[in-house]
Amino acid sequence: MAISTNDLKNGITLNLPEGLCSVIEFQHVKPGKGGAFVRTKLRNLRTGAVIERTYRADEKLEQAIIDKREMQFLYRDGADYVFMDQVTYDQMNVTEKSLGEATKYLLETASAVMQMYGTEIVGVDLPAAVELTITETEPGIQGDRVSGAKKPATLETGLVVQVPLFVNPGDVIKVDTRSGEYLTRA
Repeated sequence: MAISTNDLKNGITLNLPEGLCSVIEFQHVKPGKGGAFVRTKLRNLRTGAVIERTYRADEKLEQAIIDKREMQFLYRDGADYVFMDQVTYDQMNVTEKSLGEATKYLLETASAVMQMYGTEIVGVDLPAAVELTITETEPGIQGDRVSGAKKPATLETGLVVQVPLFVNPGDVIKVDTRSGEYLTRA
């Protein structure tokens, strides 16, 4: 589906010769001389690279329709992750490479929104925070709640985060999926 550069919005996905790209930001420029143009900053969904492109005003670009599906993580099958569509109950094997950083926050029965272009997964939307159990860390220190010191803790998914000194093995904590930082005990 063709879209005019005048109709660009942040978050729109375009099918360009460089690959599938999402619009991060755009600016419509009308100089004193010459024709108007649109400066864009685009993120390649497959590689994550950020590119800048300039287009003439009213130039046509190919818009890619991204289908978002709510899926539930069932289990790991070797190197693949098996997800079930919440609507059709179809199961899908997804490679670790397709999921990227999301593998650090996925537990069995967790839900995620898969961004799909045709049959290819181009992105994963996770909840803002997830609750994970600490499997390994140094024992907590009683009374030191003010100094703000941190220690490393390994979570049940293998992710290592910095936590306050009073947190113990077996505690359930909330972790921000965008930054990978400790938020609070659950």
